Amino acid sequence: MRIKSQNLSGSRARRWYGYLWREWIDDRQRPIAPAFARPNPAEWSDDRITAAWLGHATVLINFFGIIILTDPVLFPRIGIRLPGLTLGPKRLTAPALTVRDLPKIDIVLLSHAHFDHFDMRTLHQFDRSTTVITAARTSDLLRWKRFHDVHELGWKETKSLRSAAGEIGITAFRVIHWGARKRRDTYRGYNGYLIERNNHCIIFSGDTALCDSFSELRSSGSIDLAIMPIGAYDPWIHSHCTPEQAMQMANDAGAYFIMPVHHQTFRLSREDFREPIERFEAALHKSPERIALREIGETFVLP
Repeated sequence: MRIKSQNLSGSRARRWYGYLWREWIDDRQRPIAPAFARPNPAEWSDDRITAAWLGHATVLINFFGIIILTDPVLFPRIGIRLPGLTLGPKRLTAPALTVRDLPKIDIVLLSHAHFDHFDMRTLHQFDRSTTVITAARTSDLLRWKRFHDVHELGWKETKSLRSAAGEIGITAFRVIHWGARKRRDTYRGYNGYLIERNNHCIIFSGDTALCDSFSELRSSGSIDLAIMPIGAYDPWIHSHCTPEQAMQMANDAGAYFIMPVHHQTFRLSREDFREPIERFEAALHKSPERIALREIGETFVLP
């Protein structure tokens, strides 16, 4: 089961919307499990890199005093928003922080326009001063939002941003996925991002299948942390990597620490709830210290 859909025919689209309705009806009474832990960003130091996994692909990062939030999705359901309800999958695990718990966000990174990465209800909660970096041909989705500073990036394009805390560079890079949000908007882009500041680098991969572009990131210097998706590969292997492939791509980029995300949050595919993280741990059994965290709500501090 998944909310993501490529260019659907009329009959397939009707079945998809029917699925969303049934998912909403069937899951109304199911409780959402609490997150494993609760981060406390108020205690984080601006003199280092700290990151907490809030669930799915949403990661809160303090990058030497610049606060970044990736693919923010912080409400109980994703999908088509109707008055008073959202038609689509319900969370299995609650976000580690709510919108009200977040510090002031300097930058929101949006990898692509799929409902589980580009959630309008969550995006509506942020201050208009927040800078948004998004994929090519997706900023029109934000036209009703309040953001004053929105930048689209295509592959290999870089945006340098300045704030009171200093300068940060964000470069979009090629991944293997797709960007369509609904039936016909197959023109939309999709990105991974390289984030650089103070001679340190982080990769946020968004969604990707096994891709050969990660080795090109080595030329940017040492990668401190790679945030990699490890779930939704069964049967969507052509657009989502396996845990072993996530490790391979992080290795190709030269990253030492790897943060596995995109699992344990929504039921989007057939693999069991714990299978992705168990496979990921097995793949790194010889160097478990490289696993930045394992559970929703845990916090990683770069040594």
